[in-house]
Amino acid sequence: MSHNNQKKIALINDFTGFGKCSITVALPVISALRVQCCPVVTSIFSNHTAYPEYFFDDYTDKMQEYINQWKKLELKFEGIATGFLGSARQIEIVSQFINEFKTENTVLIVDPVMGDYGVKYDTYTEEMCEKMKMLVSMSDIITPNLTECCILTDTAYRDDIDYTDVRKMAEKLSDMGPDKIVITGIERKDYINNFVYEKGKEEKIIKSKKIGISRSGTGDIFSAIISADAVNGVEFETSVRKAIRFIRRCIVLSDDREIPTEDGVCFEDVLTTLR
Repeated sequence: MSHNNQKKIALINDFTGFGKCSITVALPVISALRVQCCPVVTSIFSNHTAYPEYFFDDYTDKMQEYINQWKKLELKFEGIATGFLGSARQIEIVSQFINEFKTENTVLIVDPVMGDYGVKYDTYTEEMCEKMKMLVSMSDIITPNLTECCILTDTAYRDDIDYTDVRKMAEKLSDMGPDKIVITGIERKDYINNFVYEKGKEEKIIKSKKIGISRSGTGDIFSAIISADAVNGVEFETSVRKAIRFIRRCIVLSDDREIPTEDGVCFEDVLTTLR
């Protein structure tokens, strides 16, 4: 009997018990979009690192044995999606996973979680940056923010970078491998803009008026929607607009309830609006 009679995404990310990010938010979002989500856990957190204290368990040494059981089951995936990766070794394991499980019918979505607001995360070494470039070269879709875009293209970060330079970075990233790119979180006065690039199509700038405050987990929700929609054959620009609208609803609700920013967004209340 085949285990491959339902659309599936292999989601490679950490698991955080409290704080609404990574697998904790991506799994229900992908499920709501009628795709089975199969997590590959890279590490386990009691709560994410924005809190003063947290429990952490590195799962690197267990990942390959975990993956080997999937090979025995002969699982096939319509999508593979990657999120935060904590070491060069993890990126190597993920690259091997892609080589073993990606087929011509599999879309690979890479969220290169490397930094924000012009600053590279402390965990990211030069070796990791180079290995992430390799992972990007294997992908079909990537969802970097402006900081990550600059890191991947060796471009100096500027808050006021103009769209001519953003376009050049998108083209450089696309030359590395992915056909579809959305560069997120480009701040312009009262707006947050997203630059949508597809090979062979005119690029689009999708504007969204700033609301509320920055919250954890919204990037994971964004990538989850893009991933599930890609598997379901939704047009890329349509998917980006859907993700922006959904996250906006989540932020408004969370602000109204005075949810602490590190606790993320109340996505559960509006999950049924995803279609």
